[in-house]
Amino acid sequence: MSQPYSHVASTMQSLIETGARKAVKFVTPTYTVKVTRQRKLDRRDKSETFLVTTGKPNYLERKFIKLAVRAREPFPIKKIQLKFFKAA
Repeated sequence: MSQPYSHVASTMQSLIETGARKAVKFVTPTYTVKVTRQRKLDRRDKSETFLVTTGKPNYLERKFIKLAVRAREPFPIKKIQLKFFKAA
């Protein structure tokens, strides 16, 4: 795996910049990097907690990978997939 820390860093940076809940980077069809924000952003927050997960993709990510392979999208996929909190 070439430069795994750069994949984590770029995923973390996009999550912090956008304020999203989860950011997923697809490195290969069998390897993903996910960073998840543990709590919703609040103006009272003085710290943030993130969960970093690397390894095999989950069910929804496998479906996306199958579509990307059919579309002949080269890996690693350049755009990081973001998921946001539900609107209250």
